[in-house]
Amino acid sequence: MRCHLADEQATARLANDFYAVLPADTAGWTLLLEGELGAGKSTFARALIRAMGHDGAVPSPTYTLVEPYDLPGRVIYHIDLYRVSDEEELRYLGWTELEDGFRLVEWPDRAPGLAASADLRLELAYDGQGREARFEGLSGRGRALVEELATQRDTELQD
Repeated sequence: MRCHLADEQATARLANDFYAVLPADTAGWTLLLEGELGAGKSTFARALIRAMGHDGAVPSPTYTLVEPYDLPGRVIYHIDLYRVSDEEELRYLGWTELEDGFRLVEWPDRAPGLAASADLRLELAYDGQGREARFEGLSGRGRALVEELATQRDTELQD
């Protein structure tokens, strides 16, 4: 699924639309956020975390690597791998201990093996003054969710 995002508000709307099709139980789900510096990964992550029920600041996990959000009914782990230089470092990060939550991963290219077990990929790229977003389902449940998201957004455009 591809769409054009004219500005930050459009990116936030995409995050809200994505949240609307997420199941209530997202434990064990992984969404990979890919794109160049400034492409909108953090903007999308912040909007999604707020849509999922967090009220307050959403700091960048660039230095902490993981920012956990324990919300009613779900746990979210906002993960930034920018400073990771080797996939083996995920073991020290406690990656397997994060399976109880929804993992939202920026800079997943630092650990290429993550795609094999991830559910979704959102690639953000510069497109003139805006951005192009491309969602891809990487697992069966991820593909079903992307299809549902595309249907929802098509319906909204027709209304």
